[in-house]
Amino acid sequence: MKTKIVSIIILFLISITISAQIDRSQQPKPGPAPKINLGKPATFELKNGLKVLVVENNKLPRVSATLTIDNPPIFEGDKAGVSSLTGSLLGSGSKNISKDAFNEEVDYLGASISFSSQSARLNALSKYFPRVLELMADAALNPNFTQEEFDKERNKLLDGIKSNEKSVAAIAGRVQNVLTFGKNHPYGEFTSQESANNVTLNDVSNFYNSYFKPNNAYLIIVGDVSVKDVKKLVTKYFSTWNKGVVAPVNLPAVSNVAKTEINFINMPNAVQSEVAVINTFQLKMSDPDYHAVLVANQILGGDFNSYLNMNLREARGYTYGARSRVNEDKYIGSFKASTSVRNMVTDSTVVETIKEIARIRNEKVTEEDLKTVKAGYTGKFVLALEQPATIARYALNIKVNNLPENFYETYLEKINAVTIDDVHRVAKKYFSVDNARIVIAGKALDVIPNLEKTNYTINYFDIYGNPTSKPELSKPIPAGVTLNTVFDNYYKAIGGKEKVKTIKSTLSTADASIQGMSLQMVTKQMTPNKYSTAVSMMGNVMSQTVFDGEKGYAMQMGQKTPLDGAALEKMKSSSSPFAEEGYLSKATLEKITQVNGKDAYVVKVGDDTVINYEVASGLKVSETVTSKLPNGQEVSQTVNYSDYTDVKGVKFPFTIKMTVGPQQLDFTIKEVKLNEGVTAADFQ
Repeated sequence: MKTKIVSIIILFLISITISAQIDRSQQPKPGPAPKINLGKPATFELKNGLKVLVVENNKLPRVSATLTIDNPPIFEGDKAGVSSLTGSLLGSGSKNISKDAFNEEVDYLGASISFSSQSARLNALSKYFPRVLELMADAALNPNFTQEEFDKERNKLLDGIKSNEKSVAAIAGRVQNVLTFGKNHPYGEFTSQESANNVTLNDVSNFYNSYFKPNNAYLIIVGDVSVKDVKKLVTKYFSTWNKGVVAPVNLPAVSNVAKTEINFINMPNAVQSEVAVINTFQLKMSDPDYHAVLVANQILGGDFNSYLNMNLREARGYTYGARSRVNEDKYIGSFKASTSVRNMVTDSTVVETIKEIARIRNEKVTEEDLKTVKAGYTGKFVLALEQPATIARYALNIKVNNLPENFYETYLEKINAVTIDDVHRVAKKYFSVDNARIVIAGKALDVIPNLEKTNYTINYFDIYGNPTSKPELSKPIPAGVTLNTVFDNYYKAIGGKEKVKTIKSTLSTADASIQGMSLQMVTKQMTPNKYSTAVSMMGNVMSQTVFDGEKGYAMQMGQKTPLDGAALEKMKSSSSPFAEEGYLSKATLEKITQVNGKDAYVVKVGDDTVINYEVASGLKVSETVTSKLPNGQEVSQTVNYSDYTDVKGVKFPFTIKMTVGPQQLDFTIKEVKLNEGVTAADFQ
């Protein structure tokens, strides 16, 4: 549970990441765009306005159906969350069938049915499709909204809101929308605990009755069916759906800032910063610039070989990935370049991101880059056509976006017609460096001093997007507090130094999961400085570190490497079950920071390790280790310790949460043994 655990998990996660990569050194050769001949879906419309699109595909005995209601954006105001709750309650049976009976029959038929507040979807074997469609129609048209189910779903919604309150990524996304579109815009509002608690069962019923209307709806059916049979079924099950009028919306104006600025959200628990550069514009799929903007964005940040990723990931090692995206929209479009980076390079990430956006605006792209992107579009487009649902989706896009009937038949022609000058022109028009918001969620104490050197105006916001003052960046170390007193308080907090001295060995076992796979970690330590850790998956040891006090090795995926240099010296000085005594000669007490909203002393050990000890409790609460990969890239991992539990008079953290870039591991300690189960042979 010390620095070595951090190191072995860093190596293990890196091995997973590296093994998942493929060789991208060979660029695809662009060729001529294939001729696209999309099959047209059969269409018909019911008297109530429901528009139906049918794509016959008899390759497999399966059918899918998607009901989409094309309403304008809906502003929910002080009852934000009503649409989410409506979607959660739809599908809870109907007025004709109970929830349990509904779910049991769907499962028995080997089908799936799902709902949102303005859509429904099913998948079924073709022989059961008539009954499954009937079930979906019944649940959609005759919902059974009960107080019992409403209370359950609202509690789930409230739990989800609460669980996201410390998620840096979730809060960053929320505030990005608030600042970009405004709280009074449907794209900018969010569900809070207060607004969710304002919603009643009657509000859900009113929302459903106001917006779930057939005259704004499209039903797309794809698979092993005949148009004739579908028409009979749809007429039978959906004709009773009454049309209605959806009130027109008057969306508030959305504008960019007058001059590029940084909007900062302080997250004291952040181990890395969420950085996004955002601006808005008007761009629809029907606009002449649409295809050129897609190509320009792909070159800037749309894939692995883009400007942003090759700079921030490949050249500088700041992140596991940097991307940009363009959101075309009937109402308001937007551009966003975003990434997650470790705190110490947040300011550099801002500078480099703006530099790459300026580059595509000011410098013409190469012919090679343009050809590569066009080839990529051709491949993805052709592959997508192998899916029957693609034809239906394209047909729906044509309807709801008012596109020409041949929009997709000429799609690749228009992509291939994009020129270098087109890319240059649309980049200057749609990707802003002069009127953009640079929205950053991160730890102010670590990143603000360097961000202030970028010369951008910095405005501060809380986690709900409300303006706030600049956070306090540091607190003085109180008189009388030294490194010795911090360590002494830590020993007192876990049981006392005398009790700790009686511990000659520790053995801990822990479980975690990653990418759906279970991990087991066994850690053994023996005084004065013997150490071993093994991480296993499905009974196979994937990663191991062993140190006998003088020498040792690290093993990854069966490859054993002797410990030497700095790694060996670190083992010699910090492999004790309680390493604080070994830190005294090379550690410094730096400052007071905040971890999980509470004050903590910052202790720096050497050049690569920072440990935080909570002021109030004295307990060790987090530890950050920075390691350098063979390619020179630095990787930082933060480990959070919590759930301290007494084991024979000494407290150990039973929950250990580790993050390396985008990877996160939550280890739960299952057992800790003191002075048993460990011998010198374990460190050979």
